[in-house]
Amino acid sequence: MAACGCAPSLLEADRVYESVEHMKIIDLTAYPVSFPIPEDKVVTLGIGRATKRDAVLIKVVAEDGLVGWGEAHAGRAPSAVAQLANTTLKSLILAMDALDVVGVWDRMYARQLASHGMGAAAAMAISGIDLALWDIRGKAVGWPLYRLLGGRSKAVPAYAGGVALGYQPPDQLAAEAEGIVAAGYAALKLRLGDNPRDDSARVRAVRKALGDEIDILTDANAAYSLSDARRVMPVLDEIGAGWLEEPFPPHDHRRYHEARSFGRTQLAAGENHYTRFEIHRLVEDGDVTIIQPDLSKTGGVTEGQRIAAFCSAWKLSFNPHTTLTGLNTAASIHLLCSIDNAGYFEADLSQHNPLRDALCDWQAEVANDGTVRPPDGPGLGVNIDEARLSEFPVIDGPGYV
Repeated sequence: MAACGCAPSLLEADRVYESVEHMKIIDLTAYPVSFPIPEDKVVTLGIGRATKRDAVLIKVVAEDGLVGWGEAHAGRAPSAVAQLANTTLKSLILAMDALDVVGVWDRMYARQLASHGMGAAAAMAISGIDLALWDIRGKAVGWPLYRLLGGRSKAVPAYAGGVALGYQPPDQLAAEAEGIVAAGYAALKLRLGDNPRDDSARVRAVRKALGDEIDILTDANAAYSLSDARRVMPVLDEIGAGWLEEPFPPHDHRRYHEARSFGRTQLAAGENHYTRFEIHRLVEDGDVTIIQPDLSKTGGVTEGQRIAAFCSAWKLSFNPHTTLTGLNTAASIHLLCSIDNAGYFEADLSQHNPLRDALCDWQAEVANDGTVRPPDGPGLGVNIDEARLSEFPVIDGPGYV
């Protein structure tokens, strides 16, 4: 392989694959990391006031020295997710072929999820390991992930999301939204879940400030009652909202079914549904039509491909929820570049995120037309500054109060 790191030709790639036919996994380390949010950067959402943010970074080492990095969602319990990866899951996959990502996924699933039920911590830990293995696979041949998945580098429409645009007076929120649009975004997501009166005032103020050309999406973070949704949905219809995300908890299928008749605005969910086995009911019920799995929760790229294909069969777009670091966001864009039903990429506009800005050497940048592109480096295309991990020791306790 060329020392410059350029992508090899198809013949070169064949030779590389032949030379690494059996690349054993020799080590795995999961790092739970956290950072407190400064008081002047705190955002209040439907799930509470954010006080800290957590992630679990997973490093997988193959026998030839190749290293892959993945991100597991912390699930409000970063130490527990990391411990599960560092013990049970590590013992299950050591000495397996790092290039056999489907085989590794199936072993972890069979020994953990299938036999013990759909545990959130296990699904998250599996997700991070899967991302790391795809990172290794890309590095083994010098290809970016989108190429491994059969796609190409292309512009993907993005919306401004993340932990941002929280509960503020309507005029202040509208001013913040105008600044986001000026930065290049043609779509943004507002946080609902406060109360129907104030939520309605905020979305109306933002629509008035931005005009009709900007796509306004909304997210209630599972904080609504049926009565709340009944009052707010007509207002979302009025302002032409693109979707109402997670008005209710993910398991509350009955309320999703009832709320579907409250208006024309599409319902969105999926970031808190784990693997295709939970997404399939969401799709087949027909009440949620915007599907939003998180690759660091739902089973990684391996499971993300399966979910995207399932959604494609139902003519539904795939709009992944993103997590915290460049690892998750890069993986999300790579996958969106390789499927036929790509929807929006969620850009994290959090004003304070050192796990994204200090640990990662790449982050998504929006172009003037409101789109993003994947990194072109091999694998995920994101390098982690391992020496700085110790600067972000895990902080126990709730992240939202």
